Amino acid sequence: MHFESALLVASLLLLLSVLAWKIAGKLGIPALLLFLGLGMLAGSDGPGGIYFDNAQLAQAVGIVALVLILFAGGLETRWSMVRPALGGALLLSTLGVLLSALVVALFSAWLLHASPLEGLLLGALISATDAAAVFSVLAARNLHLSGQLLPLLELESGTNDPMAVFLTLGLIRLLSEPETPLLSVLLLFVQQMGIGLVLGLVIGGLAIWLIRQLHLDVEGLYQVLTIALALFTYAATALLGGSGFLAVYLVGLLLGNSRVEGIERIGRFHDSLAWLMQIAMFLILGLLVFPSRLPAVALAGVLITLVSVLVARPLAVLLALLPLRRMPLREKLFVAWVGLRGAVPIVLATFPLLAGLPRAELLFDLVFFVVLASVLLQGTTVPLVAGRLGVARPAPASVSDAAAPKASPSASD
Repeated sequence: MHFESALLVASLLLLLSVLAWKIAGKLGIPALLLFLGLGMLAGSDGPGGIYFDNAQLAQAVGIVALVLILFAGGLETRWSMVRPALGGALLLSTLGVLLSALVVALFSAWLLHASPLEGLLLGALISATDAAAVFSVLAARNLHLSGQLLPLLELESGTNDPMAVFLTLGLIRLLSEPETPLLSVLLLFVQQMGIGLVLGLVIGGLAIWLIRQLHLDVEGLYQVLTIALALFTYAATALLGGSGFLAVYLVGLLLGNSRVEGIERIGRFHDSLAWLMQIAMFLILGLLVFPSRLPAVALAGVLITLVSVLVARPLAVLLALLPLRRMPLREKLFVAWVGLRGAVPIVLATFPLLAGLPRAELLFDLVFFVVLASVLLQGTTVPLVAGRLGVARPAPASVSDAAAPKASPSASD
């Protein structure tokens, strides 16, 4: 394909994605469904006929997109609002992710005649949630949530990706190198979270100092600087063996809650950039999948989706949030229902492909199917469930659009 032709196709896909977001808002469904659908239609099995089978490129684009989306989510997160929900969010993003993965693992290992580790890998791949999809649905219906639900979902989506990444990488290591001691995998968790936390706080503090000292004459260079800081944070942390996603989110959180001059303008820029990254990521992941392979995993995908949505997520939420005795049961049930999956599980599903695991293609197809099915089931019913549980009320007309990408890359979580 000539460069001009590729540029024309890319621009048309972006234009159609913007229109798709508008349509999704009218229909009250998560826009990511239409973004993925556009990618699938443009792919080799669709009328577009674009052949794309480069999992490594898709993974690279997905990681860069998630880094910038998480950074934007951190910039938008108001610490004073989410601080009361910190304990619950951390429980959900660690213990909740693990419990959900375990339940899915038990069922998947039995259903697919797979080993316990393969079942656990599938559970880990689909354990991360994406609150941005929920926010887009609520905004389309002009609803907002009562109590601490919104901060809880927002913070969970920004902090559960590192846990899902750790589980995925640890299980791939155990499957690829069976002689690997389990203790080394547990130490990997401590290493990744510890280094990610420390570097996120250190680089975040240095970033605030640097921006205050530079006094750049050209305002647009601040946006260039913050993009560089986000990418540098992820790369440096990952190279040192830490969780780059956690570090990036923390840097964005520190910057967004600092008194740096012009941080509001920087935040608006990164909000737009996050939308571009989200659309590009979903389109490429849609191109990567071969729809003709999905019917073969449809039955297993439906069953795993139902277990994940109706059993694993509710059980994980209720057990993880047991210490929060003051949180009403109806709010916990709503949190359980809105565990929508987004782009993170699909990006993570490229890791087994690149690691050359024997059933990697099956895992990828199953993850893609589960993401589509769970978003379709949960995403279209979020306003109904919120109304039935009494946790939502009409939002004032002055409330800004809550559909901007949050820390989950659909987009996190």
